[in-house]
This record gives sequence, C-alpha cells and structure tokens, in this order.
Amino acid sequence: MADRTHNGRSYKILNIIDEFTKECLMSLVQRRIHSQDVILALSELFLKHGIPEHIRSDNGPEFIAKKLVSWLKSLDVKPLFIQPGSPWENGYCESFNGKMRYELLDGEIFYTLKEAQVIIERWRHHYNTVRPHSSLNGRPPVPKTFQPSLKLLAV
Repeated sequence: MADRTHNGRSYKILNIIDEFTKECLMSLVQRRIHSQDVILALSELFLKHGIPEHIRSDNGPEFIAKKLVSWLKSLDVKPLFIQPGSPWENGYCESFNGKMRYELLDGEIFYTLKEAQVIIERWRHHYNTVRPHSSLNGRPPVPKTFQPSLKLLAV
C-alpha cells in the first residue's frame, strides 16, 4: 500500500497476513521498501511463527528481486505470485488493505513517518485483538485474553 504524509512525502506499507488465521502478522511502514527490507521482515516472522511452505504476493520489484527469491529458495519456501492486475488472487491481503484504507488511512492525516508507524501499529493491534471479523463468526483473529494479576496467583 502507499500513502502520503501531510507534507506530500510518500510512504509504503507492507502488510503480511496469515491466510489461515486472518491475523495481520506485521505492517512494515517505511518511505521505501526494498527486497532486503522484506527479507528482514520475513526473517523476524519465520523465527517467531516458523517457516511456511508458500508465500503469496504480487509481482512488485521487492518481491521478484533475485536476492529475495534466492533466499526463499534456500529455505524451501515457494513463492506464489498473483497475476498482474488480478488482486482477487490475493483476497485476504486485499481485503485487509481495503479495511485499513477505509477504517484508518482515509480518516487520518499523518505529519511524520513515525506518527504513521505508531498509529498504524495501534490499528493493526486493534484489528487483530478487538475488531470482529465476519469470516470468523464475529471474533477477532487473536482475541485479548484475561491476564490475571500476579497478586491473584496462588502458589
């Protein structure tokens, strides 16, 4: 996704969605996103969640770069590229992007990149833990759980 701060400078958002749980695992917000940025983001997610068999993405330059394709191949991860002009082939991510645009970006003016990063991360957290999803029978992908106070624990 792309948007602009109040001063007209553009920034990009790389949203990474788990197609099974519908959870947005990461929203990377930067002025430019290169293949090395994608590798670093995916590395972090692979360490936390494990290495997937496939990754679905569009054919943007950061996703078809030789460095990224080679890195994925070394991990035995198969890229699934959607056909150009066919966003429905990446429906979960496109749906998420549309909701982010409608529910957040269209109603906000960000004055700095840092402000965009903070507010987008807060919205991503809300999307994952509070916001109801019709595809999940009105539940969020990763609902908040009650965390008892340590004072209440019996030992």
